Amino acid sequence: MSFLKKFFCLAFGLGLTTLLAADEWAQKRAEAAVRFQEFGDERINGFTLDSTREERQIEAALKKLADPKVYEKHLRFLTEEPHIAGTKRNYELAVYVRDKFKEYGLEDVELVEYQVLLSFPKDIIVELVEPALFKATLREEGYPVDKDSFNGQVSIGFNAYSASGEVTAPVVYANGGNPEDYDRLSEMGIDIKGKIALVRYSEPYSYRGFKALTAQRRGAAGLLIYSDPSDDGYVRGDVFPNGPWGPESHIQRGGIPFDFIVPGDPLTPGWASIPGARRLKPEESEILPKIMAVPLSHKEARPFLENLAGPAVPPEWQGGLPLTYHVGPGPAKVHLKVEMDNSVGSIWNVVGKIKGGEEPEKWVVIGNHRDAWVYGAVDPSSGTAAMLGLAQNLGQLVKDGTRPKRSLVFCNWDAEENTLTGSTEWAEQHADKLKKDGVVYINVDSAASGPNFGASTVPSLGDLMLQITHEVLDPCTGETIYEAMKQFKQGKDQTGETRLIETRVGSGSDHTAFLNFVCMPVLGMGFDGPYGVYHSQYDDFYWMSHFGDPQFRYHATLATLWGMAALRLANAQIYPFDYEAYAGEIGSYVKEILSPGEKLISPDLNLLVSRIESFQKTAREVNIHIERLLSQESKVSSEILQVLNAALMQAERDFGFPGGIPKRPWYKHLIYACKFTYDPEVLPGLTEAVEEKDWARAKEQISLLDKAISRADRTLEEALTKVLKKQV
Repeated sequence: MSFLKKFFCLAFGLGLTTLLAADEWAQKRAEAAVRFQEFGDERINGFTLDSTREERQIEAALKKLADPKVYEKHLRFLTEEPHIAGTKRNYELAVYVRDKFKEYGLEDVELVEYQVLLSFPKDIIVELVEPALFKATLREEGYPVDKDSFNGQVSIGFNAYSASGEVTAPVVYANGGNPEDYDRLSEMGIDIKGKIALVRYSEPYSYRGFKALTAQRRGAAGLLIYSDPSDDGYVRGDVFPNGPWGPESHIQRGGIPFDFIVPGDPLTPGWASIPGARRLKPEESEILPKIMAVPLSHKEARPFLENLAGPAVPPEWQGGLPLTYHVGPGPAKVHLKVEMDNSVGSIWNVVGKIKGGEEPEKWVVIGNHRDAWVYGAVDPSSGTAAMLGLAQNLGQLVKDGTRPKRSLVFCNWDAEENTLTGSTEWAEQHADKLKKDGVVYINVDSAASGPNFGASTVPSLGDLMLQITHEVLDPCTGETIYEAMKQFKQGKDQTGETRLIETRVGSGSDHTAFLNFVCMPVLGMGFDGPYGVYHSQYDDFYWMSHFGDPQFRYHATLATLWGMAALRLANAQIYPFDYEAYAGEIGSYVKEILSPGEKLISPDLNLLVSRIESFQKTAREVNIHIERLLSQESKVSSEILQVLNAALMQAERDFGFPGGIPKRPWYKHLIYACKFTYDPEVLPGLTEAVEEKDWARAKEQISLLDKAISRADRTLEEALTKVLKKQV
């Protein structure tokens, strides 16, 4: 029955919180409290038995403090008005977050301002001029049941950092706008050069900035990106305001900078945008597009599609509109004019701490961004509401006499939607401190858009996250998060290769600077579900309170999971980093590359596999010794804890290379980066060299990987040797 419950949670986007009435939910929580006492004699990773009992008491108190009404109240305030980065309203929300942090007892609370390049529309025209006349409004329709859908402060649809210009040209439909799509057009004898490309957001999904770069490289005169109903509209189910999917006029706004090359302020790539910092001229930036781009609803894309001739599209390119899609070019011709205001302005991060009682210099960083393209009820306001609730609950624990061993640093970022800006500038500014004392970065972009929990992390923290999911209830089914997640994913995955915790980390959110630039461990989480209003004005309080999380229990549950992860990393005697699992993951990545087609580098790869096996063996020995230390009744000396924790933190840094990966030196982690689509890319320098059949560069990258893994191996081995000597 539980899987069917989960299926209907997904199908209808209602979270099925109505399945458990308030009294039934309270009873489930009471039963769970008794059941979770059974974990009392099962040690938490990184804790002794005694400290495990203490930690579980702290976490039990945290769970009791999670009140869904608190998150609902915060979300209502956060979504009252649109709040794009750089606007007055977003500054007002920064002040709101700052004041709440202070009210909840956080210390050293501050607004941190950066001056960065922002992007707003001044004048955009998209009009069909042949063979018929039609002018797109770039506006979304209002619905009487939702007052927020009539707010005059909502901007037109636009793509931030679009180039400015004007052109009249034929249209070509290019499916998802990926390189293989343009290759297919070429095979059909259709040249995109000088044409306006009309592409879908999905099929398959790729970041809109990559679509812009691809169209720019192919010589397109402009780019129109629309939301097809088969991707996020009526083909998927009931649409807003009757369901969670996108109505015909919804527009997915978004930036199109090439931040897969380097994120952050486009004018200060690789260094913080602080007063006195050197700035590039906009034309010197390698991440600002040189092509015009505008997003469309499928309602306003339809006239362009209806007036395209030429061959019918390949079957897999056919979308959900009730017409046969053609590729063009012509007779549809479009007049496209874009005038953008791309200028430097202020953004504001909000930072506050709960200082650690024993190791205050060590930071567990908790992050979420605040800025939204419109209201952002899901993205990111649900995450901001969860952060505020978590800050209140952890602050209450401190008032009640429970302070974490290490510091919890709460960071509410600005301008994530632009270029991951606020988090990148802060991480660049504090890189030395983070490299030395940053234990982990835990990110929540969107807390809740449905009932399905997911987490993404470096492999060393996968088991930590799984352990936590065994100890928190799913508010939809009353089961543990682990069981609910397992049953849903197994029901969805027909291959039998279910991965409950994703350990391949890409980009597209604020963890990027911490993993890829600082080279510290990262963890991200959230609940999702049917969500067809991404970056549109319909991602508002009405949508959340009717479809995403009507009773706000998933907000409360997410905050609990987030807090437990933070507390375990802040309070553990020995950091629960599992490098044996990490080594196994790296080994699997190498084996994916090790194929008959790469015979020229196979000997080098075989040597790298041996190096990884050595690292895994050392990591296994470290794990075994840590288990022995934490299982003994006598107290572990602080000197031994310091040696082991220093090594466990350093090992992740050892995977970094100051020169970065070829062509993208900002990305310094040799195990993880992102593809240009934002998808995860493993062993990025090597993978890209193999894809380009640059065997000399591939061998250089293998050598760098060998040295990095050797460093991590040596770091753990030397720490173990020191510990063994101290125990003699």
